[in-house]
Amino acid sequence: MSSASNESGKQRLLVLIGPTAVGKTRMSLDIAKAWNAEIISGDSIQVYKGMDIGSAKIKPEEREDIPHHLIDICEPEHPFSVAEFQERCASLIPEIASRGKLPFIVGGTGLYVESVAYGYDFADVGGDEGYREEMRLYALAHGAEALHDRLRAVDRAAAERLHPNDQRRVIRALEVHHLTGSTVSEQLEGQKKESPFELCIIGLTMDRAVLYERINHRVDAMIEEGLVEEVRGLLARGVPSNAVSMHGLGYKEIVLYLEGHLTLPEAVEMLKRDTRRFAKRQLSWFRHMKDIHWLDSSENFNKNLNLIHAILAGKFRMNLEYTFNQPFDDGGKIR
Repeated sequence: MSSASNESGKQRLLVLIGPTAVGKTRMSLDIAKAWNAEIISGDSIQVYKGMDIGSAKIKPEEREDIPHHLIDICEPEHPFSVAEFQERCASLIPEIASRGKLPFIVGGTGLYVESVAYGYDFADVGGDEGYREEMRLYALAHGAEALHDRLRAVDRAAAERLHPNDQRRVIRALEVHHLTGSTVSEQLEGQKKESPFELCIIGLTMDRAVLYERINHRVDAMIEEGLVEEVRGLLARGVPSNAVSMHGLGYKEIVLYLEGHLTLPEAVEMLKRDTRRFAKRQLSWFRHMKDIHWLDSSENFNKNLNLIHAILAGKFRMNLEYTFNQPFDDGGKIR
């Protein structure tokens, strides 16, 4: 039996989820230190090099010597996918456990996190390039919202999850329905919701009005930190404005400003609005997941941290002796 696994031989996996700006980063550092964990980023934009400010990427000097994985692993031109995330985690999780550490996924991209936590099998349904081109031309002629409405007509659940500007994923969802007659949402619902791991999921939430105010302040801070210059630099080095990475929050809005379609104040307001809507979609996604231990992150930080310690001790059947940087023994307890 490997270290950090339970008596049944299942690998332990800790997951921390929640909407953007809810406070996952700070909480994850203290949890990781207490439980001797290595963090795997579950964010679809933080994988890209040079996309730091808009993705709220934790700086190397802020990581407190805790290993962080799946950050800065590919160029912005690369269309990173959920399948690639799964593949990376399939090797990372046992690798982390082999060092006597607890694998710890932290992030807000619901499909990425859930696909690993429950071992989803994304069957290859093939593709139809002609249909994709037809949909691209339709969006060009009628706009992203009109294309999104077509998805809403056949797969309302997917439309609720996907932003209209996420054209690649909107078209792919339409393409799956076109090829199979079933929707992406139906395929996800058909997946077994049994985890291959000894799984513990902690969810952070807070009052919606408070969260939205935090989001607004975060966007203002990103602009002050140099988000416009970051996006301008990416475009100058040749990253296409229609790249998958550039559809991420904070990037597509600033691209519209730099291309002259919006003023900067308009772009900032759009980014705040889009981020609030994204947080709402994140919460909607997470709410349909099961076995989540929800905590209000606006509550006392230390109180929540102690609650998390108790939850993990009960779930993983470990001693409540929080000694920083102590490896697991073969029985899965902190030494």
